[in-house]
Amino acid sequence: MNFAPVYPAARSDRDRFVLERRAARPAHDPWRHQGLLVEDERAADGTVARIATIFLTGRECPWRCVMCDLWQHTIPDDTPPGALVRQLDDGLATLAAQGPLPRHIKLYNAGNFFDPRAVPESDYIAIADRLGSFTNVIVESHPALIGDRLSRFSAALAGAARGGSRPGLEVAMGLETAHPGALARLNKGFTLRHFARAADRLRREGVWLRVFLLVGVPFIDQPQQQDWIAKSVSFAFECGATAVSLIPTRPGNGAMEALGAIRPTLAALEAALERGLQHAPGRVFADLWDLDRFSDCRSCFEGRHDRLRRMNLEQRAYPSVICAECGDTGQPA
Repeated sequence: MNFAPVYPAARSDRDRFVLERRAARPAHDPWRHQGLLVEDERAADGTVARIATIFLTGRECPWRCVMCDLWQHTIPDDTPPGALVRQLDDGLATLAAQGPLPRHIKLYNAGNFFDPRAVPESDYIAIADRLGSFTNVIVESHPALIGDRLSRFSAALAGAARGGSRPGLEVAMGLETAHPGALARLNKGFTLRHFARAADRLRREGVWLRVFLLVGVPFIDQPQQQDWIAKSVSFAFECGATAVSLIPTRPGNGAMEALGAIRPTLAALEAALERGLQHAPGRVFADLWDLDRFSDCRSCFEGRHDRLRRMNLEQRAYPSVICAECGDTGQPA
């Protein structure tokens, strides 16, 4: 499949290609978080843990990935010092009012936690102080930003430990695909070697690695999609991942439509998770947020959603839901 006539080759031209096709950015208050989520997840020790996610508001990621829609949840300017601390305080207060705090927490800022323009280093100690009682803290970052700021935040967490037990730190990095050509054209700004180097830095720092992979990668022919997902899962675990999350590509950012990218089906996500669970040496999850966007049949959606949820929690495959109305078998065409 050749996108050369419409998709430029140079990095700066690809940045422009992505930016020119964006809709207007929604306005966000940098002093307010954008929501909370509490859900169950299979932990590394095999138990099912409650995990809280706070969606923080901060500066946009400087990379212009062709499939990304997270910029819609960011601000164009630098995150003001103290803003994330206030967001975190507000989020934790809301969670505490709902009952006992979960022991695991994700801080997702729709960008890079180790970008100093998105998360000011002057806030590290205050943020870490709020997290000292948690068992596990998960943040997200581009591989190119895994460096000394990681070490400094990890040290801040260690200094905030409660009762002699420091929170474990986990970093989620978007690999997206191990297909070298597709990875380059996604405009991610790193190679597989760069990713492996960042993963090795995490390992040496005693930090866990979570990897995001795409289901429905542009620039990979449809018949090869599942094989490349499997290869990408294998590469992630070779890099030391303790968990892999499979995320279907979402339409609506302009660039994906311009490329004629095909929306992944619910069946494709089901097949990717089932294959991952059968062959991966660690945890593999299907991302279930906005899952209804990938289903065209109301009759079987709830059953298929529940199947994926159970597979995520139990880390084993369940029989496919075969729909009498739409005829879907849970396997990609």
